[in-house]
Amino acid sequence: METTAVKTSRAPRSAPKTQLDRNDWIEAAIDVLAKEGISGLRVEVLAKTCGVTKGSFYWHFKDRQDLLAAVLERWREGRIRDIEKTTAALPGKEPDQLHHVIEVYGASRNRKGMSIELAVRDWARHDSMAAEVVEAVDLYRLGCTRKLFVSAGMSDAEAKSRSLLLYACVFGLSLMRYDSFDDNLADLKERIAERIVSA
Repeated sequence: METTAVKTSRAPRSAPKTQLDRNDWIEAAIDVLAKEGISGLRVEVLAKTCGVTKGSFYWHFKDRQDLLAAVLERWREGRIRDIEKTTAALPGKEPDQLHHVIEVYGASRNRKGMSIELAVRDWARHDSMAAEVVEAVDLYRLGCTRKLFVSAGMSDAEAKSRSLLLYACVFGLSLMRYDSFDDNLADLKERIAERIVSA
């Protein structure tokens, strides 16, 4: 009897199943989006990646479209927060902040962030919901830097053209391979930034 009791207490327990909340699903979906693009973002694959059943997914989302809308909203909110943080400037410090914007967006430190950005933009080429969100983020970006240029003393028309030039430059550079174009890339980028920002 005693031996049986000991054996029973040592019987292996099944590991508890992973519990995912809505936020976990969204974050996992964003990771898949960054690596595989929108075509890789399928419920079955996502559930398998997370080690759970599809039933867990449908507890939190109506369908795949509901998840996609949540992913876009999370991306939009994150971008707006970052834009506000990056473009906040003290009066008289607008040119310095504009240089900071160029440095932040022109740096290649955040590979995952750039992968997500590119995946969302590729998605927007084929999907009207994604296109609306990307446009809203781009207009917000342009509006914030336009205000910095205006506060630095430029006309509204000039500020708009400089804002568009700024983002066309930093996003364009992020897609290019130009490491061997110049021996001093830091100096080259600084000269470009000065041309964009200077009055």
